[in-house]
Amino acid sequence: MNEPRCSSSSSAPILQHGVQAWLNEMAAFVKSLDQKHLVTVGLEGFYGLNTTKGLEVNPGEWAASLGSDFIQNSAIENIDFASVHAYPDSWMPHDDMEAKARFLSRWVDSHISDGDHVLKKPVIFTEVGSLVHADNQGLADKDILLKTMYEKIYESAKKRQAGAGALIWQLLVEGVGEYSDRFSFVAWDNPSTYKLILKQSCRLKSIFAKSIQSRKLNKDPCSGNLP
Repeated sequence: MNEPRCSSSSSAPILQHGVQAWLNEMAAFVKSLDQKHLVTVGLEGFYGLNTTKGLEVNPGEWAASLGSDFIQNSAIENIDFASVHAYPDSWMPHDDMEAKARFLSRWVDSHISDGDHVLKKPVIFTEVGSLVHADNQGLADKDILLKTMYEKIYESAKKRQAGAGALIWQLLVEGVGEYSDRFSFVAWDNPSTYKLILKQSCRLKSIFAKSIQSRKLNKDPCSGNLP
């Protein structure tokens, strides 16, 4: 399921109970059909009302009342890895870049820590989206936020901890503009962002590759891009 939310007149605890029961049932059903594929929920990562993190980490009070809870939902036995999204521009439209960067730093730290110490599962930020803005020096807001997330994931991955990766929403190629939204961009039209993406991909590859020396460097885009 992608970004499960439930707006209802029912109280949040009742919603959370219903969502949890459904996730338990569906995850078990999927695993009964296919045990060879990883299963996740597709959560945005909001903390529910039953945790202090709802106030400390969520992007706003509204986020705790949508019927999902990152810890409870991700702890289900048949959920293999925890999913989190990050859309500071959408969730905090009236905040400045400094506030969004502080939020994102807490957001990533909190979820990776929960993966390590509570869930004992990998955490993947399965959607990371930011609007394309640039300051007077040409530094893109997207790059600031993306670099913040990438550094934290890399430091976690280096230690073989829960931080496992981040997927950008959304990368396009030329000619598919009809599929675009306000977070879409073509990577090579944004050189600074493309460079960040390539560097992070190569760094993670260097950690997880079974044998770095076995790469065909003349064909590998990571050749010369490792830090």
